[in-house]
Amino acid sequence: MDRISSFEVNHLTLKQGMYISRIDDEIITYDIRLIKPNTPPFLEMAPIHTMEHLFATYARNLYPKNIVYFGPMGCRTGFYLLTKNLNHQDAINLVIKSMKFISNFEGVIPGVSEIECGNYLEHNLDMARVYAKAMCDVLENWTVEKLDYKYTN
Repeated sequence: MDRISSFEVNHLTLKQGMYISRIDDEIITYDIRLIKPNTPPFLEMAPIHTMEHLFATYARNLYPKNIVYFGPMGCRTGFYLLTKNLNHQDAINLVIKSMKFISNFEGVIPGVSEIECGNYLEHNLDMARVYAKAMCDVLENWTVEKLDYKYTN
């Protein structure tokens, strides 16, 4: 089988940040890296789940026609964001706004009932806020030029 492009990224030099993982016509996949690869502790599942609910809800309310997917990486170091017809600067701004939203969120997590979610009991808002705040600090001065994986070297 052919090797997929995400395995071509040097995870030894990859840093926290936001990167373009791939471009498929009008669909852009962003790598939102909260944890430097292979440096525990990794993201915990409950706050990842909470971040997924909050980010996806917030982002789809801002850009209902442009958000294709937002979800966690299996390695528990970050998330993938797939957008359609959204420019890079708007994507950076969206991630920053979403992380600020999560870091300040109070109230009931959207989609957290047994009817709405397949694992509604596994959430951790307090830790999700911590992760989001840390990512706000990482992305504070992020630019379109830094979206290239080459920036990590």
